[in-house]
Amino acid sequence: MTDTISSTGMPMQNQRLTARALLLGDRLDVAGLERSDVLSATPLAFRAGQDGFVALFRYGVAVLVGLTPLEEDEVIRGLRQRIQGEFSRHEEETAIIEISPDRDDQIPPGGPIYLKKLSTERLIVIADALSKSATLARDEREATAAFELMEPSVQHVAANGRRPSDRRKILKQVGQALLVRQRMSGRVAVEEKPDVLWDRPDLERLYARLEDEYELKERAAALHRKLDVLGDTAQALTDIIDTERSLRLELIIVLLILFEIFITFYQMYTGAPSH
Repeated sequence: MTDTISSTGMPMQNQRLTARALLLGDRLDVAGLERSDVLSATPLAFRAGQDGFVALFRYGVAVLVGLTPLEEDEVIRGLRQRIQGEFSRHEEETAIIEISPDRDDQIPPGGPIYLKKLSTERLIVIADALSKSATLARDEREATAAFELMEPSVQHVAANGRRPSDRRKILKQVGQALLVRQRMSGRVAVEEKPDVLWDRPDLERLYARLEDEYELKERAAALHRKLDVLGDTAQALTDIIDTERSLRLELIIVLLILFEIFITFYQMYTGAPSH
């Protein structure tokens, strides 16, 4: 890895850069994306534009640093064929990076990300945190939408002690809830640290500050709790449907037995031969 991403080879000091993480889709296929200006393999990172930097994550996120809007559009157009399950709305996380040789790497509350020096490793650490934050934002919204979708059925059960009459609608709600849970459970491991920290343990503190700034661990824990509740709720509604179906089957069986008994007694009373 290089010590700077500047195409001129000069340190980029006393500059402010904009970093944007865009969640483009469910997956981003980076296999076979060979470039001469690759800076990192995991995640795939390379130079773009005049003095820009791009990092691509397999779980659907592209992080763009120091690019103009036109350069960003060009990068995204180039990735379009590699996006699997592209979202109509791209979740975004933005941060300002300020290169300040007089400061240590730090993130003051509400302020920019101060870097003592602009290096590829530092940008990868920042890109990792921003990509996870963008992914968590979409997952949080989808989990909330799934809760809102199931809420009327849960309220009906609580108020009336039985499921709503529209069984098909409930099954759709359960299916949607389980789909959200399955899609989000293993998409991105927020607890995992970026691979670059194995080679640069001195950047652990920067990553820890980014984790705190974007509340990655706290949001991931809250999301896991929501997914557990979502799964339990879906299971409960499914169990109610199965129980009612079993009760109907048992009632039908009882009625058939009573009917058979009635026929038997009728035949005995009339003297008609039984079949």
